Amino acid sequence: MSDVKIIDHPLVQHKAAMMRDKNTNVKDFRELVKEIAILLGYEVTRDLPLVETEIETPLERMKVNVLPETDLAIVPILRAGLGMVDGFLSLVPNAKVGFVGLYRDPETHKPVEYYCKLPDDIGRRRVVVLDPMLATGGSASAAIKFVKDKGAKDIKFVCIIAAPEGVEVLQKDHPDVDIIVARLDRELNSHAYILPGLGDAGDRIYGTK
Repeated sequence: MSDVKIIDHPLVQHKAAMMRDKNTNVKDFRELVKEIAILLGYEVTRDLPLVETEIETPLERMKVNVLPETDLAIVPILRAGLGMVDGFLSLVPNAKVGFVGLYRDPETHKPVEYYCKLPDDIGRRRVVVLDPMLATGGSASAAIKFVKDKGAKDIKFVCIIAAPEGVEVLQKDHPDVDIIVARLDRELNSHAYILPGLGDAGDRIYGTK
């Protein structure tokens, strides 16, 4: 069974609370998504492997540990997942970025694919799949299947708000994929929206309806 890690850092709780407020404007919401992504990214990269190399300080040569070039790939689920990319790239600017385009059918609530573009060497990298919301789990599960089909083996899913139903689906479909989440909410409503949630993350990031 995959591990579910809830990040209870005070800054994460504070920023998530601000995101939930219906009066938070588009600019502030977008910035909060990026800031929380940075904090979650810190946790995701905590156990990345390092390689030893040698550098020269202004005073002498020394051995240091650095991240290898082929280490991380970030895969946002379009479109809302794009809002988290800059936060991760600010931590690991040499990471490659892939894209999975999915939308949820309003009647069936099942994911429909419309785009998938991933790095050729994704099998050599830790893959972090990003989406602000984990609701039914259908889109996240489908996106993870896409990256697995391309050869990825070390995968983590990162979101800001999750519903227990989505977590359960992801654990069932991909028990080898750990889930990192800022807040775990109560439930889904009859329209598969997270309660108490924060509304539609994509609409709030981009100012659409």
